[in-house]
Amino acid sequence: MALTRFERFVVWVLRGAGGMLFAVFQLLAPRRGSERSARRLPPITNPLLRVPAMQLARMIRRREVTSVEVVQAYIDRIQEINPLINAMVKDRFPSALQEAAQVDKLIEEETGGEDVLEDRLPLLGVPFTVKEAFTLQGMPNSTGLVTRRGVISATDAPPVALLKRAGAIPLGVTNCSELCMWLESHNHLYGITNNPYDLERIPGGSSGGEGSILGGAGSVIGVGSDVGGSIRIPAFFNGVFGHKPTSGVVSNVGQFPPATGQQPGFLCTGPMCRYAQDLVPMLRVMGGHQTDRLSLLSEVDLKSLRFFSVAHDGGSLLVSPVDRQLVLAQRRQPTSFAELMADHGTKVWPLWEMAKWTVGLSKHTMAAIGLALVEMFQRSHPTEFIIQQKESLQRDLEELLGTDGVLLYPSHPQLAPKHHHPLFTPFNFSYTGVFNILGLPVTQCPLGLSTEGLPLGLQLVVGKQQDRLSLATAVYLEKAFGGWREPGTTTIEAT
Repeated sequence: MALTRFERFVVWVLRGAGGMLFAVFQLLAPRRGSERSARRLPPITNPLLRVPAMQLARMIRRREVTSVEVVQAYIDRIQEINPLINAMVKDRFPSALQEAAQVDKLIEEETGGEDVLEDRLPLLGVPFTVKEAFTLQGMPNSTGLVTRRGVISATDAPPVALLKRAGAIPLGVTNCSELCMWLESHNHLYGITNNPYDLERIPGGSSGGEGSILGGAGSVIGVGSDVGGSIRIPAFFNGVFGHKPTSGVVSNVGQFPPATGQQPGFLCTGPMCRYAQDLVPMLRVMGGHQTDRLSLLSEVDLKSLRFFSVAHDGGSLLVSPVDRQLVLAQRRQPTSFAELMADHGTKVWPLWEMAKWTVGLSKHTMAAIGLALVEMFQRSHPTEFIIQQKESLQRDLEELLGTDGVLLYPSHPQLAPKHHHPLFTPFNFSYTGVFNILGLPVTQCPLGLSTEGLPLGLQLVVGKQQDRLSLATAVYLEKAFGGWREPGTTTIEAT
């Protein structure tokens, strides 16, 4: 539905006001080095960094390459790019190399053959990275909160443990937004993470460190979580694949903050990766026996599927219009937040934190303070009208998609924004958040690069427990559009 003339006038006023507020914010915000904008990630030189995870596992089992060589290749890449993108906040490189050496010894001594190893340890020797909000034994688990600086995980979150049990080797943990409640990965403990395609732009959030390290080829597979787009937005901004599974398939245990109130029904843990072929194997490992109900190994006949394409949400006063390049790409095919900020200490008072922020004394980011301010005036429970609207939309969409429908929908209305810009377009996450509310599985799929060299992409939405349809479509689109592109490549897809 098109906006009325009055609504367009209101949009013009709001954008003007937003521009003025952003100018004021820029004056008050800390300065970033101007030389950063001219720098780019160094090109990939080691061919092992261009191999999908499952292919790496096969090469390791067949002794075509050692796990030590693969792990060392990724360590070298991270050490090369992390000073620029600030994605990995704590590494475990010495332990990872020791574990890789143990893998190589195991393969040397294995007498049962390659098939036995593949069945028992499908990811044997393959490195991976983990969002810092998940517990990974021996690694920090602060979620960017200054008061949790000294918290070290004693155990592994279930999805992390399952990946390790499948033979994968964790390299370290990656940055996220403060308390995982914003789409820019920035906090006062680890600093700000940059987009590998443009260091002056955001990698998204809250799994932005994962998106950035994957997009920059510092990792091949990773673990993310999604409560409003926190897997899909970073995957989109960094040109990689991400999947929000059917709710309840992958355990959400072992994350901070734990989901409360309405969040348990919205939160999903899922895989992020550079190559579409790795999505199904990762999901099978991370979900364990729960994935049996998804029939992930059943063959999907793409010709028999029904595809629906929606280019935008129809227009809204509070949401940015969809970038024309994204439209063209798609056509081609109840714990309070303030209490969480306090982390069992004195409750944070948002107005006081706002005053402290203006003089550089707050330990919290502007995004976290803003969310706490919004919460002060927000109802604790949705109204009956909102619940009815949600249930009506849910019925309509589930009826439309059925067991053979795939909806193509924008991942976000804009390409990766400049740092801090999302503060003035906070409702743009609605393009992803709506599917958390509806509980539908969604795969984010890259579709090449824009004229600015930034990733394009779209969401593939399917009915509940029909994950295999979007995952199979993602594999097809990767072949058609090239999938992940190395940052700095000149091949442009949008015309």
